[in-house]
Amino acid sequence: MKTLLTLFLACFGLVGVASAAVPMATPASKPNIIFIMADDLGYTDVAAYGSKYYETPNIDRLASQGMKFTNYHHCQNCTPTRAALMSGQYGARTGVYTVGGVERFDWSKRPLRPVDNVAELPLDRVILPQTLKTAGYATGMFGKWHIGQQGPHAPGKRGFDEAIVSMGVHYDFPTTPKTEYPKGTYLADFLTDQAVGFVERHKSAPFFLYLPHFGVHSPHQAKPELIAKFKNKPGVGGHNNPTYAAMIASVDESVGRVMAKLEELKLAENTVLIFASDNGGVGGYAREGLTKGGGGDITDNAPLRNGKGSLYEGGTRVPFIVRWPGKVNAGTVCDVPAIHVDVYPTFVALAGGAMPAQQVFDGESLVPLMRASSATLKRDAIFQHFPGYLGMGVDQWRTTPVSLVQAGDWKLMEYLEDGRLELYNLREDIGESKNLAATMPGKTKELHAKLVAWRAAVKAPMPTKSDGAASPDSGKKKGKGKKNKAKENN
Repeated sequence: MKTLLTLFLACFGLVGVASAAVPMATPASKPNIIFIMADDLGYTDVAAYGSKYYETPNIDRLASQGMKFTNYHHCQNCTPTRAALMSGQYGARTGVYTVGGVERFDWSKRPLRPVDNVAELPLDRVILPQTLKTAGYATGMFGKWHIGQQGPHAPGKRGFDEAIVSMGVHYDFPTTPKTEYPKGTYLADFLTDQAVGFVERHKSAPFFLYLPHFGVHSPHQAKPELIAKFKNKPGVGGHNNPTYAAMIASVDESVGRVMAKLEELKLAENTVLIFASDNGGVGGYAREGLTKGGGGDITDNAPLRNGKGSLYEGGTRVPFIVRWPGKVNAGTVCDVPAIHVDVYPTFVALAGGAMPAQQVFDGESLVPLMRASSATLKRDAIFQHFPGYLGMGVDQWRTTPVSLVQAGDWKLMEYLEDGRLELYNLREDIGESKNLAATMPGKTKELHAKLVAWRAAVKAPMPTKSDGAASPDSGKKKGKGKKNKAKENN
């Protein structure tokens, strides 16, 4: 009886999942886990989160059948989010802060030299699929990996039983390993074909499916019949691009196909299905005076401030929807702050598995919140640390080095070039328009002390004084062709 009680508590997040002694669940009690992640989809790019132009009936249905998180955060761009999801660690521990090396943007005229970036998730980390395999799960990944494509860093070498990687373009796309497909196939459709095939093959045993789409990342390419659907539809606010709307529709179709396959195989009741995005949408820049040579907005994250590449809410707050029939109440909303490092412990708790004892984890299981939106977590704050630069155009910056802490409704940002502090109450000012640092010195001091203590605890590397010696190739586009073009706004 004691073993069964402990198992029940572990499965539903009511005991600490970091313990290596948590007993395994029986195969029949293990839910399947599916994580579908869009690329560059903004917080309000889904109708369930506010869009009046984009059409996402399947994602909206998912939200109506489950829980919608309204205060969930990823990193400001692609690679660090994926590293955090797979490692359960903040970038300050992995060294993965952005895409590529620090020479991508010319920071030679800025006050600080950025911390060198780690482009591939270190091999000494026990990553999520490895831990879920230990818990008895079949594992599959189809889509954008982006934390080490080759050799031992490839997903097939790091815990995935099946893996096909593809990114860069939406038509005539390369795959690793090389996979044949009919000419004219759209990438989102191809990845969904692989995903539903994986579900079919593993329907009789617990599985973990990771479906990280390349959509809706640039280059903005969509199926002609879907573009036509939106061509004459009036835009609403900054949502008005038919091609982008068509790309979102393809991702929504993917979600619908996965949902349909679960229903067909009678797996929906025992499957935790999550939809999210990897960072904020490519928009909100014009309001910040970032023109990117004529305008870089493909969408708008309003009422959130800024967009991808920024650590304001428009760059990091993303949709996060969880459906688990009979366990997560339908049509519920959770506004407790959550963040990417929570996914690892959440999935291990769902699997009744054990967190690797040799590795430090920064997140907390969200299962208690999934079970009751009124629940709380043990921690009192979440953090971000970006010791680098992300540019846009010539001498324009989506962000300069910055750290932040969010505790409840309060968010404090410290810009590291000059020590500038910005304090916002996100419940009253979700658009981060009123910096309260000067008018609320007590709260500012309290949160800044918390941020400084966290950086010390995780040994967060800090940028150093610049000697102006950035690489002479900094900020220049290297190479030609579709593959490079797709990375320009990362």
